[in-house]
Amino acid sequence: MPLLPVSVPVPDTDALTDFVVHAQLMLDPATPEPLRCEAEPRLLAQLPTLHALGVFELFSIRDPALAALVRDELATLRAA
Repeated sequence: MPLLPVSVPVPDTDALTDFVVHAQLMLDPATPEPLRCEAEPRLLAQLPTLHALGVFELFSIRDPALAALVRDELATLRAA
């Protein structure tokens, strides 16, 4: 599955698809750092929707760094 660069307009997608595409960009070692920096906020923007849907109660993120990022962001959202 080819990944779309963040700078290319992405058609309307659901939150899960958007999250997965940007997570793959962030985890791919071939992704240039500027593109990775653009992908992170787009990934994090999907967390409220995915949390409300209970996605993180059904699935776990296997990459430790990404899991920690998501866990910390969700904790911040819950505290707000």
